[in-house]
Amino acid sequence: MISRPNPSRHCAVEFQALPSRIGQVRRIVSAQLRYWHLDPLIDTAALGITELLANVHRHTGPDKHCTVEIVLLWDRLTVSVRDHDPRLPEVRSATTLATSGRGLALVAAVSESWGMRAQRGGEGKVVWFTLPVAAPVTPLREPCPDPARALPG
Repeated sequence: MISRPNPSRHCAVEFQALPSRIGQVRRIVSAQLRYWHLDPLIDTAALGITELLANVHRHTGPDKHCTVEIVLLWDRLTVSVRDHDPRLPEVRSATTLATSGRGLALVAAVSESWGMRAQRGGEGKVVWFTLPVAAPVTPLREPCPDPARALPG
């Protein structure tokens, strides 16, 4: 039996969802997508990540620790943010003059699909979105960047 290699890639970054860190995580994810030759997805992925991390910063309790994970599997990139707050976010319909409340609607608009799920035991949640990849990508052996080196301080 001949088995085809699974063209999958994975990268995860753990950090505190503070405004000063969100830009750094966007740069790490952008660099990883560039390394995977997924340049057309960089802006959309960065926009979605920014919205999800802003929600973590704004709506979770004092524990802002979260994990951003990107997974490429065949023709789909999945971007997820996991945090320790068990409350699931709500999609709001913001008024014209509202200064917030559009984040999840924006994620839904720019992604192929999106969703959320509670972690087992009520120990947090995962909010995710997917982006289509034009053509399957062959796997590379290099790991994702070491976040300890990428995030000073």
